[in-house]
Amino acid sequence: MTYDKIFTYLSALEENNNREWFHETKQERIEIIQEFNQIVDSFSKILHERDSQIPLIPAKNLTFKFNRDTRFSYDKSPYNPVLRAHIGPNGKLPIPCGYFIFLKPNNQSFLGGGLFADMFSEATELIRQALIEHETAFFDIIENSEFKKQFIVLGKQLKRMPRGYEAFTDSSIADYLKYKNMYLEFPLTDQEILTSKDFTADAVEKFLLMKDFNHFLNSALKDFRFPDKRI
Repeated sequence: MTYDKIFTYLSALEENNNREWFHETKQERIEIIQEFNQIVDSFSKILHERDSQIPLIPAKNLTFKFNRDTRFSYDKSPYNPVLRAHIGPNGKLPIPCGYFIFLKPNNQSFLGGGLFADMFSEATELIRQALIEHETAFFDIIENSEFKKQFIVLGKQLKRMPRGYEAFTDSSIADYLKYKNMYLEFPLTDQEILTSKDFTADAVEKFLLMKDFNHFLNSALKDFRFPDKRI
């Protein structure tokens, strides 16, 4: 079973997070990556058909590598025992927003949407302006009954109103103006993934509940440009 095989490898990588084991299991790793790419291609094809913003992009351009950047981390283990992909309008770049697949054993998997990156101040400002100008449209999305059953808006949030937005302190949109980024997560247990009769179909239905949220953010971010030196 594809997901069982993936979880077995990821669990082993977490227990043997060193370069020697990583290179010794190269063939197994190649097979796992191929399996995951097939999964991502399946997601991408269906999402392309049901979300006009999603182009058909090969999985190899949507997935992330195992290698970790340990330069600024206390955790010096060289690999991230996770399989990840972002199916977005511009591939795996975080902007425009798309659909995020995160597979990690021990019930740490999830499906995501929205903007996970919080380091782009221009993106934050564009979203804040959109929230002020289109407050009703935003609440129509996040207050939708089907949406509320599955998600709450998450993100890195300031404790105080951001500078320049004090006039909105008592407004209904105030708490959302404090966010530096906005995203959604639908947590998944290992059992849910392994026992699903059609996990791809089940997951796509969850993704499509995120579609209007993604489109709202992407409309706000249409003029965003990445800095010359990407973070």
